[in-house]
Amino acid sequence: MHKSVFATLIACTVLAHPGVAQARNILITNDDGLTSNVVALHAALEAAGHDVIVSVPCRNQSGMGAAINIGRALAPLAQACRNDAAQVGDPGAGAVTRAGYAAGDFFYIDGTPVMALLHGLHQAETGRWGGRPDLVLSGPNEGQNVGAIILTSGTVSAAQAAALQGLPAIALSAGSNSDGGRDLANPLSAQVAVRVVELVAALEQKAGDGPLLPQGLALNVNFPDVLEGAQWRLTRIGSYNAYLPSYTPDMAAAASPAQRESAAQRGIELVSFPGINFDFNTAEPLPHQLADESVVFRQHIAVSPMQAGYEAATAEDMVRWQLAALLGG
Repeated sequence: MHKSVFATLIACTVLAHPGVAQARNILITNDDGLTSNVVALHAALEAAGHDVIVSVPCRNQSGMGAAINIGRALAPLAQACRNDAAQVGDPGAGAVTRAGYAAGDFFYIDGTPVMALLHGLHQAETGRWGGRPDLVLSGPNEGQNVGAIILTSGTVSAAQAAALQGLPAIALSAGSNSDGGRDLANPLSAQVAVRVVELVAALEQKAGDGPLLPQGLALNVNFPDVLEGAQWRLTRIGSYNAYLPSYTPDMAAAASPAQRESAAQRGIELVSFPGINFDFNTAEPLPHQLADESVVFRQHIAVSPMQAGYEAATAEDMVRWQLAALLGG
């Protein structure tokens, strides 16, 4: 029943021409650590007039899902964070110490993506905002999160954790070609950031002074590897899977040409050891799967509504949000 309500909601927001953005307090988190993508998104949102805090894991935490290290002390760092966000001996959580990053804007934690979200919320509530953010953006990830694999995604799990706290939340994922390296300056990151600002403005046009998304609804947004000509498309998570994970006894032998090239660019030597590998699904999608995000993301920007957790938002919730001005709530 509320599939059509979701479709109407997204069509009236994301697919609409965005209006002038209002100033919002926005928390960015991710599962990759300090990256070109989050640096570019922070700059683009600030340029659009928003106030932004970034809180990321110390090191890459891809595939950690909703994991939390409960009750474990955060000891001083035994190794530097990714891209020198913090150095050996720095606290287990704190402000990024890499030169050139605004004090009070960038934070890290030696933990999982959901822990990075919680650290960011703490900074928001006890720091300059004195309250919760208007929006949580998780990502943009270095690599798309589409289909069933999102169950393991730290990017999606951080957005889900925010949504479960009643916060408007969006998981963002770009191509693996958005990795910026240590200079944190991949041009694709800036292109993705521009489209995210467009998305936020479109949501604001619908929301006015109210929340950017209704309770119980989050979004999973995936950008194609090449953004030129990409249009916004309403999609569903669906049943077609772009990635097929499997156990392999020899990771080096199972690596694809693209994986070998990526490893060579990063100076990583592929060695023989067992592990979990990902292959691209070469099977063609069935006719009923053509609107799945795992199909659409290859050419366009896929926007899939997600319920928060396992309890679906009701059609009544959607209508109440859409007609709040008339209903007096």
